[in-house]
Parts: sequence; C-alpha cells; structure tokens
Amino acid sequence: MDQRLNMIFARRSIRRYQTKPIPEVDVRSLLEAAMAAPSANNSRPWSFVATTDRKLLKALADALPYGKMLADAALAITICADTSRSAWWVQDCSAAAENILIAAAGLGLGGVWLGVYGRLEREAAVRRILGMPDSVAVMCVISLGHPDESKEPRTQYDESVVHRERW
Repeated sequence: MDQRLNMIFARRSIRRYQTKPIPEVDVRSLLEAAMAAPSANNSRPWSFVATTDRKLLKALADALPYGKMLADAALAITICADTSRSAWWVQDCSAAAENILIAAAGLGLGGVWLGVYGRLEREAAVRRILGMPDSVAVMCVISLGHPDESKEPRTQYDESVVHRERW
C-alpha cells in the first residue's frame, strides 16, 4: 500500500460508535469536504441535512433497514439533490458522499454509507423524518461518530480486473 494514500485506505465502514459528540468544527469540515467534490458543469445540485438530534437519529435508524447504527451515531449527514439542476446529480452526490467518508477517516471519525436512492419507501421515510420536500431526491444517509471498533487500513487491489491500454 502506498502510504501517501493512507487516508483512503483507512476509510472503512464503521458501525459502532462511542457516545461523545462530534465538534462543530469537524461537522463543518465534513460538509466543506463534501462540497469540494467534483460536480458536472459545477452544477452542485446537492443539499445536506446534518442531524445530531437523538430522536431524529433513532427515527432514521428505525426507518432504514441497514441503518440501526444511526441510533448510536453522533451525526447523520443526509445527501439529497435538486434533480432539475443536473442530469448527473447521482454522480455528483456520490462524489460528495465519498469525500465525507474520506474526510471522516482523516479526522479520526468513523462512518458508513447507507443507500437510500432507488428505494422509494426509504426515500419517503427519510423525507418524512427530516421534513424534506417531495421535490428533493434523497441519495444517501451517512452515519458518523467516534469509532468504537477498529479496522486496519486496506487496499482491495485485484490485478484480474485491470486491463491496460485495451480490454
């Protein structure tokens, strides 16, 4: 592993968290990292809902089938988009999500990406819980906190899926 890329290799899906809050300066840094993501034609169709309220986190945990860790998370960042601003909003929001996860690793935080987009019942539940308008597409929810589990940095490099010059 190239140690210069350690922050990327250190990004692992973390689902168990300590009970301490994330400082507001770090919440701001995570959102700045999200908004530094590339965006087609610089359209930046994204919006973000940063949630720390324990009742809302519990409601999200109950609504998302793979989101039980949200009940113990210090923060959830929901990434959504005004789809009228870009035909490439899924790619733009995905890049923002990955930036948040890499930034979290760099800040010593843990997180996991919870897919919402494409599952109408999940999108409706997140919109209802967070008071979002129906016109906004919900891409994902990212659960974040101070890790209460440790995972080694890793690469999953697989030479068999690499083609050079041509297929």
